Amino acid sequence: MAASHSPARVHIDVVSDVVCPWCYIGKHRLERALTLAPDTAAEVEYRPYFLNPWVPREGIDRKTYLETKFGSVARYDAIAERVAAAAAAEGLTYEPKKMTRQPNTIDCHRLILWARNGADPARVKQRLMALYFAEGADLSDREVLVRAANDCGMDGDLVRRLLAGEDDVPRVTGEANAAKEAGIDGVPTFIFDSSLLLTGAQPPEYLATAIARAAGQQTKATA
Repeated sequence: MAASHSPARVHIDVVSDVVCPWCYIGKHRLERALTLAPDTAAEVEYRPYFLNPWVPREGIDRKTYLETKFGSVARYDAIAERVAAAAAAEGLTYEPKKMTRQPNTIDCHRLILWARNGADPARVKQRLMALYFAEGADLSDREVLVRAANDCGMDGDLVRRLLAGEDDVPRVTGEANAAKEAGIDGVPTFIFDSSLLLTGAQPPEYLATAIARAAGQQTKATA
């Protein structure tokens, strides 16, 4: 009888922010990459990052944000066209004209963290990104986050109570700051088994190659 073969296991940390359009695209590409590596059991963990740590907790007007970060709305429009095309190629909707508020994302990252307790962090992250990029929802509005939590099977009333306090703000802030202190200055960043690191919304095939390489190293280590 042939020996049973268990799949190689790979842990993937994804350092990203919910208001980063390339993180939105990169998440989808990673999910495609995982389908290209069916012989690998991958565990994906989403880690916080603050793309715009200077944005206040209540958020700011989107126009003010674009002028501050890019110099003008027109300058960003040229970038947005490229992002929209890349998103569309992934079957994603990117509607920058619907965005009227630029949120601070501490509360979003808290919600993703809490989803580890019985819900699905990847689903919550996807819901938040879709609300922002496709619908232009204000992610600084805690009721928007409560509805997102409900949509993903979380206890909305509990989430509302938690959001009203400062639970896990130090943890999320500490993790996001630690990523920057470790030299991560661009997102998304994918870290495979704490060793192999890739930055940017890489093509699925490239990510699948990285997964296979990490799985191969894991197999050698346990041989």
